[in-house]
Amino acid sequence: MKKNVLFWSLSVALAGLLFGFDTVVISGANLPIKELWNTSPFFHGTFIMSMALWGTVFGAMFGGIPCDKIGRKKTLFWIGLLYFISAVGSAMAPDPYTFSFFRFIGGVGVGASSVAAPMYISEISSSKNRGKLVALYQFMIVFGILLAFISNYLLDGVGGDNDWRWMLGMEGVPAFFYCFLILGVSNSPRWMVLHNNDREGALKVLKVIDPDTADERLEDIILDNEQTKHNSSFFSGRFSKPILLAFLIAFFNQLSGINFILYYAPELLELAGLGGKDSLFNSISIGIINMLFTFIGLYFIDRMGRRMLMYIGSVGYIVSLAMTAFCFYADLDPVLLLTSILIFIASHAVGQGAVIWVFISEIFPNEVRAKGQSLGTGTHWVFAALITLFTPIFIDKEEGIFGENPWPVFGFFALMMVLQLLFVKALMPETKGKTLEELAKELMKK
Repeated sequence: MKKNVLFWSLSVALAGLLFGFDTVVISGANLPIKELWNTSPFFHGTFIMSMALWGTVFGAMFGGIPCDKIGRKKTLFWIGLLYFISAVGSAMAPDPYTFSFFRFIGGVGVGASSVAAPMYISEISSSKNRGKLVALYQFMIVFGILLAFISNYLLDGVGGDNDWRWMLGMEGVPAFFYCFLILGVSNSPRWMVLHNNDREGALKVLKVIDPDTADERLEDIILDNEQTKHNSSFFSGRFSKPILLAFLIAFFNQLSGINFILYYAPELLELAGLGGKDSLFNSISIGIINMLFTFIGLYFIDRMGRRMLMYIGSVGYIVSLAMTAFCFYADLDPVLLLTSILIFIASHAVGQGAVIWVFISEIFPNEVRAKGQSLGTGTHWVFAALITLFTPIFIDKEEGIFGENPWPVFGFFALMMVLQLLFVKALMPETKGKTLEELAKELMKK
């Protein structure tokens, strides 16, 4: 692998670190903010917790537009600025409405990065290493999640009643440095051909990626463009299969309950009897397991393939979610509950976590990849927002539907993962070892 390609991939993948940090840092501020502003469960879920996710939906739905208009690189730079503004603004917010606005800004950055970063990395990598390079984005997400859990734990009590402000503001530091790193990456060769008509510049980048196949890859990109540009209406019917695949993998990703557990980890552990400072400390174990098994998924994604990892993850989901539901139902030892949650996290990291961003970035032709990426990530974030919105209504100790025993929620997620297993078996194709142009030919309707 060329050093330049690895540097570009790592730099862009750092958007995932900011994504993971921004997404989970709210878990440490959740309870202090609820007490500070005395919000109702509905207001807390709608504004405090899920506003960032509605920003993410917006960023995901419309993130493909700047990716095509100004390029993947410039879009990624502006995403870094959004993260920085959100971190500083959220930390200094004087009321819940201002806080929600800045969380929304950060959410836009998260959503746009989930469109731009995997797409960029898939377009500058070869078929041999595309899986692990795009999966670097997921690794950075879980690394950011771990850093957020550790940061929240270390900052707990540091600022007294305002320690949550330090937790949220800490994100501004990596966001600042990320913006400078992005200035050092190249433009995507496929964007240069399709949207900037710069074939000479694209060939130079392709020669950095793989000099032996650069001319052939350029011809494939040009040919793919010629075949799709006259019939490139996204909902024309030619792209119905990749649209269905992107929707379903994103749908099942969130119906596993992953964001439900990550966002509300301290509160769920408190319900199980691991309260206070211990809940924040035990949240770190979730981050460690997540990162460790993401390493495993990253190692095997180009060896075993995307489909096999999804099989493994689906079975792990079903077992661990059923265990978690039973632990809550039977009021079993909290350590057993934490163990079942950790198995769930490991299953996610090896399966959906490693695969989703890679798979969505691979299955659409060059001409509509930005639109396809927006559809897949938009679906992901719509369901993430809905789940986060309704969670307080189900698990709030005093006013929640299930009160202190949310076992039916985990039972529902387990049932959804049975359906995911059927999706993998019946519909999901294997994409490893094929160029983006080869996959486009296989998945498009004639």
